[in-house]
Amino acid sequence: MGILNVTPDSFSDGGRFHAAERAIEHAARMIGEGADIIDIGGESTRPGAEPVTAEEEQRRILPVIEKVAAMPAAIVSVDTYRAETARLALEAGAHIVNDVWGLSRERAIADLAAASGAGLAIMHTGRERQKSPDVIEDQRVFLTEALQAAERAGVKAEQIVLDPGFGFAKDAEENLSLIARFEELHHLGFPQLVGTSRKRFIGTVTGRDGDERDIGTAATSVALRMKGAAIFRVHNVAMNRAALDMADAVLQRQNGVGR
Repeated sequence: MGILNVTPDSFSDGGRFHAAERAIEHAARMIGEGADIIDIGGESTRPGAEPVTAEEEQRRILPVIEKVAAMPAAIVSVDTYRAETARLALEAGAHIVNDVWGLSRERAIADLAAASGAGLAIMHTGRERQKSPDVIEDQRVFLTEALQAAERAGVKAEQIVLDPGFGFAKDAEENLSLIARFEELHHLGFPQLVGTSRKRFIGTVTGRDGDERDIGTAATSVALRMKGAAIFRVHNVAMNRAALDMADAVLQRQNGVGR
């Protein structure tokens, strides 16, 4: 899953048409590097980021979604917690709704997924809530509640992937513990999407910033693949694709394939 942030800090020219064109070009580049899914968002989720209106979010992403969805073999995910934005994104051609608030902001996203049959990524977050002291227990509590809401809305199990929400109100120790204990999340019974790319905890460990964290990101991708993660949300597709190809080759030998 390649990350495509159509936000001013990603496309600094600030012009709508030029920013959209750059975003579309970048999406094509990531697909060429091996991305199966393009995750398109119009509002930054980084700590301290200024929120944007629904109208601005939609203005940024809808033209891009329409163009990327028309690319051959492209699967498009919309990164939003707003049901109306998700609805318009699906109409523009998106296939998956990636809710970074895990249905805790607008439960109508679950109704939309049920009615449309779209994929639904439910992400754990520790923001604006009291967390359990144990990282896995907190995952279980939050995600079980979200899964119950999805089930009540009529979302089918095969539509759902879960995301442990690396970096979302989690310090470095919590993020590292999530990686170390990742197998325990499989008890929830759904495929796991992981988004460690360039997160602050990688900088804490490596002492690097920005895209210098790509090597550390690839290391977490390999560790999480070996522990059963299914989808990897990354900035540097080529590097992570190569790292995951190696991890998969080792897993195949472990499973007795290719001997």
